Amino acid sequence: MKRRVFFKTTIVSSAAAAILPQIGFAQLKPSNKMQMYYELRTYTLKDADQLSLVEDYLERAAIPALNRLGIENIGVFTELKPSAQSIVIVLIPYQSLHEFETINDRLEQDKLYLTKGASYLNAPATKPAYERIQSSLLKAFKNMPGIELPSKDKRIFELRRYEHASEAAGTKKREMFNDAGEIEIFKRLGFKPVFFGETIIGEARPNLIYMVTFDDMAARDQHWKSFGADPEWKKISAIPEYADSKLVSKITSTFLQPAEYSQI
Repeated sequence: MKRRVFFKTTIVSSAAAAILPQIGFAQLKPSNKMQMYYELRTYTLKDADQLSLVEDYLERAAIPALNRLGIENIGVFTELKPSAQSIVIVLIPYQSLHEFETINDRLEQDKLYLTKGASYLNAPATKPAYERIQSSLLKAFKNMPGIELPSKDKRIFELRRYEHASEAAGTKKREMFNDAGEIEIFKRLGFKPVFFGETIIGEARPNLIYMVTFDDMAARDQHWKSFGADPEWKKISAIPEYADSKLVSKITSTFLQPAEYSQI
C-alpha cells in the first residue's frame, strides 16, 4: 500500500475460547495456552514522505523480520475516514513478555532487516521517518487469550477503548466480558472480535481495548443495534454491579481499514 492521503490523529495510541464454526475465521492459540501480549503502536506522520517511509519499512523490513522470528499475524491499519494528519496503527502479538522484551535485540541481529529497513532506521534528525510513536502494551483476556483472524474479504475494523474510573471498575468490566458472557454474545452476533486486551502500560489507564470487524459501516450499525436488543445482553447489563455507568467512564471508537500487506 502506497497511500498519499493524510489521516487524522486519533486518541488511540495506546497497543483460548472455542473456535466458532465460521468459514474463514480461525483462532491463533499461544503454544503454551497462556494469554498473549499485544503491542498496539501508533505512528503519527506529518506528510506523504513519512507515510511512504513507514509503510515501506513495515511491509519490506519489519513484518518479514518479525515473521522470521516466529511472530506472525501482524496487523497494520489506517483510518477509514482520514483527514488532516496521518496515522498508521500496528498490532503486534507476542507469546510472552520475554518475547516482547527481547525483540529489538533480536531484530538488530538480522542483517536482512537492517538492510531492508535502512532508510527508516537511519533517517536523519533533520528528516525523521515519523513525528512520534506511541505504544501500549496489552494483556489478552483469559477467555480470548489469542488473536482470532477474520476472513480476507473486504471489511472494516472498529477499535474500541473503554476507560474506567478506577482499577476496581476495570476488573469488574473484564469480569463482565470473561465470566458473565459478553465475549460470547459478541461472537454469537457475528461481531468477529479480533482481540480483547487490558492495557498494562499506556495512556489513559485504567482501560481495556478490543477490536471487532464488519463488512461495512451499515453492517456495523446493524450489529450494534442487535447487540443492544439482545436478551442475554439485557440480562447481563441489568445486574447492578455490571451497570456500564459504573464500569465505563469513556468510550473511544476508531474506524480502520487494513493495509494491503496487513496480516489481519
